[in-house]
Amino acid sequence: MAEWMVDNLEITGLCLRLRLVVPEDARFIHALRTDPAYNSHLSPVTGTVTDQRRWIENYKIREAAGAEFYYVIERLDGTPCGVVRLYDIAGDSFTWGSWILDHNKPPKAALESAVLSFGIGFEGLGLHRALIDVRKDNTHATAFYRRFGMTETGADTENLYFMLSRDDFRRNRDSFMNILQEQPT
Repeated sequence: MAEWMVDNLEITGLCLRLRLVVPEDARFIHALRTDPAYNSHLSPVTGTVTDQRRWIENYKIREAAGAEFYYVIERLDGTPCGVVRLYDIAGDSFTWGSWILDHNKPPKAALESAVLSFGIGFEGLGLHRALIDVRKDNTHATAFYRRFGMTETGADTENLYFMLSRDDFRRNRDSFMNILQEQPT
C-alpha cells in the first residue's frame, strides 16, 4: 500500500494533494462551477467571483468549527484540477460532495481524489459513515460510486442516495491503492 498521511486535515497522495480552500481560490472555484463542461449536475450558480469569495470566507468559520471541510484538489505540481467537500458533519457521519474534476486532472484522478477525501473523513476525522447524493441522470458518477463500493440507500424524483461505511472503505482501500500504483500499459 502507498504511504499517505493526513496532516492538519490535508493530504498528499501519489499524484494529487488535497488542501483546504482559501478565499484566493474563489476565481478557480467560480470558473469551475460556472463552466458548462462541468456544471450540468450541480445546483445553478448565480453569483460572481466576489460572491464566491464571500461564501468561502463564511465557510472558513464553519471549517474552524469542524462542521465542514472544502478542498481544492491539485496535482503535485500545484495545478488545481478540482474540488471536493465534506460537510453536514454530525454524530458519526458526513456528507461527501461538491466533487468536480476538470481537464487538468491526471489519469486516475477520480479514484485518487475519492480515496484521499474519504480517508480524511474516516481516518482524519474518525467518522464512520459517508452520505452521498447524486442526480439520477449523472450516470457516470453513479457507476463510479457503485464500483467504489457505496450502497444505494434510497431515491427521490431527482436524486439517488448512497452510503459508504468506514469498514467498507478500509476493506477496499488496498485494492484501490493497487489500481492507483499500476503503470499504464
